[in-house]
Amino acid sequence: MNQNIANSKKAIKKIIIVGGGFAGMWAALTAAHEVAHAKDKVSITLISRDAYLTLRPRLYEKNPETLRTPLQPVFDPVDVSFIEGTANQINTANQSITVTRPGGDMISLSYDRLILASGSELRELPIPGITQFTWNIDTYDAAMKLDRHLQDVTRTPDQLGHNTFVILGAGFTGIELATEMRTRIEEHSDANTSSNARVILVSRGDVVGHTLGANPRPLIEKALQTANIETRLGVTVKRVDLERVSLSSGERIDTRTVIVTLGLRASPLAEELSVERDEMGRLPTDEMLCVKEIPSVYATGDIARAYVDDENLALMSCQHAMVMGKFAGYNAARDLLGLSLRQYRQPEYLTCLDLGVSGAVFTSGWDRQVQKQGEEAKQIKQMINGQWIYPPKGDRDAILAAAHIDARPG
Repeated sequence: MNQNIANSKKAIKKIIIVGGGFAGMWAALTAAHEVAHAKDKVSITLISRDAYLTLRPRLYEKNPETLRTPLQPVFDPVDVSFIEGTANQINTANQSITVTRPGGDMISLSYDRLILASGSELRELPIPGITQFTWNIDTYDAAMKLDRHLQDVTRTPDQLGHNTFVILGAGFTGIELATEMRTRIEEHSDANTSSNARVILVSRGDVVGHTLGANPRPLIEKALQTANIETRLGVTVKRVDLERVSLSSGERIDTRTVIVTLGLRASPLAEELSVERDEMGRLPTDEMLCVKEIPSVYATGDIARAYVDDENLALMSCQHAMVMGKFAGYNAARDLLGLSLRQYRQPEYLTCLDLGVSGAVFTSGWDRQVQKQGEEAKQIKQMINGQWIYPPKGDRDAILAAAHIDARPG
């Protein structure tokens, strides 16, 4: 009897997911859905540095301490195990992964299928002083540090550059942060301090929102003007010091707050696999999101180089991570169960850019055709940020229903 029990335990197949962001969470839940539907015995374990889903697309907003939500309440009902730790070594030959737990202890876990969803991070830019004297909103901890800094700097009028805020990067995140910055400043000071602040958006591009296309640009430029945001376009940063930033134009701006919103790269965990990665460090995947040449490993979210259709690659975005996560969980589980897989495709591309007091702009298609603007678009943005990107709620049945590969967010 004991031998039978031991053999039964050995026979349980294992799916391990690395990363507790949008892609990892949805991969775990959709894998759980497929296992439950097949009524098979498969253990699903997610490894992440902390037990929370950080609402990363919202970290430009005020009150960042509210912008994460616990994973355990959504995992426990569907039998997904959680391990807090950092995955740092992958051995594809014996299908094992090494994890460092809080406190420094290391454990080794075996897998039958591995899903890498460890996301992206800001790469170190070759600019003197940028590591020591800048802030960012790339992670929950970084956003909290910036918020504490804003609280301090807005209350120290005797310091040089205390009320000048320089944002590096005029892409999606940079624009949203710039148009929200006066609200952030007022949160920690008063309306007068916020109104008198200088907010400067710096970009090496000749226009703001270059990657967002020409169609929404007039609305973006108008919103920046309404918010009294200064721009420095076609320039690069030469140096950052404690109380100033120096630009390639020769301009030196006195400031104690330089915020970096550019330079994403895939998680360094991708380097553990002996495959050729792209210029952003992403892993090459096939149409099922399996890492090419490594049949037991899937990649999803920001770490994956995957096509959403016949021409376009998935972006490092919540929109793509959520759906891609579902496909990775679905395919990894069904691969393990010996069932048919589904090609990852996400042809519908939408964007909704927050423009602060000017509302938002909602676009469709890769050419970013403007569909809604102003307050009407702002309501969509609030729905996305306040409901759609959150984990599903309810009992086991409700969570599994939301995790179905064809279920819509919200």
